[in-house]
Amino acid sequence: MPNTSLTTVTEFVLLAFEDLHRFQKLFFFVVLVIYITCITGNIIICLLIKLDVSLHTPMYYFIRVFVILEMLFVSIIVPKLLDILITGRNTISFFACFLQLYCANSAGIVECYLLTVMAFDRYLAITSPLQYFVIMSQWCVKLATFPWVLGLVAAFITTIFTAFLKFCGPNVIDHFFCDLAPLQNLSCSDPYISNLVTSLTTIFVVLLPFLIIIGFYAHIIITVLKIKGIEGKRKAFSTCSSHLIVSGLYYCTGIIVYVKPSDTHHDKFLALIYTILIPLLNPFIYTFRNKDVKCAFFKALNNINSLIINNMQIKIKTQKVGTSKCL
Repeated sequence: MPNTSLTTVTEFVLLAFEDLHRFQKLFFFVVLVIYITCITGNIIICLLIKLDVSLHTPMYYFIRVFVILEMLFVSIIVPKLLDILITGRNTISFFACFLQLYCANSAGIVECYLLTVMAFDRYLAITSPLQYFVIMSQWCVKLATFPWVLGLVAAFITTIFTAFLKFCGPNVIDHFFCDLAPLQNLSCSDPYISNLVTSLTTIFVVLLPFLIIIGFYAHIIITVLKIKGIEGKRKAFSTCSSHLIVSGLYYCTGIIVYVKPSDTHHDKFLALIYTILIPLLNPFIYTFRNKDVKCAFFKALNNINSLIINNMQIKIKTQKVGTSKCL
């Protein structure tokens, strides 16, 4: 047996998108622009919800938690990808790799259940509008905290089972971040138990909340169809459309990649969708498809313009006073 098979792996090599060759620099700028746009857009939404009193409702509280989570999620993965693309430093230490694995999985699981909580919020608002604020005033913070606790615990289980595998030979990962399936397939020991735990956990943290969301929206649709008047139906559907689009995009790619872990060359391209593109689209989906957010945004712009104009007028008056005194 070669000696390399007995060598303990201390670092991993992330291939990322090295097959792009001379287009890697261009891809770097594309990813950088997407990352900056994503962070900026989510910060704007977060500030709007924080500063505008009309958005101080349970639905927007959950959206605010969601956009903060999105910023954390992309910041766990994208900076290392940018470093690989621009400098070619594609190595990552054993500890850093598993830390990234744990943080990324935690954020992903939290997002799955936070989307479920947001679906429950819409379900309750439409099916039980009279009891909605009474219930949410007591459970809003608890419901927002639950996904974080569950995500941190569930990700810890899969990370520990993967970390206990023996890595003594190949250390090249055909991916742009440390993910479960690529790591498990590099192991020198039998990854069957780790793969089984990952699959069972994925069913619990991806498929289960996805089915719950489908159940909520099925009931919502039935309830909305009973509403008399087109305007009432339109208003009810409009409050759900943004969340439904975001959930559909996220879950479809997540289920394809994670329900049956594999190490195919195409997984990293699918991973681009839910790690970079979907977080980029979310601010625009919640802004342009949401009347309240758009109103808050334009109100903030008007306030900023008014503030700028007032400051300019004060400066002009001050200059005139100064000039008259000199004369």
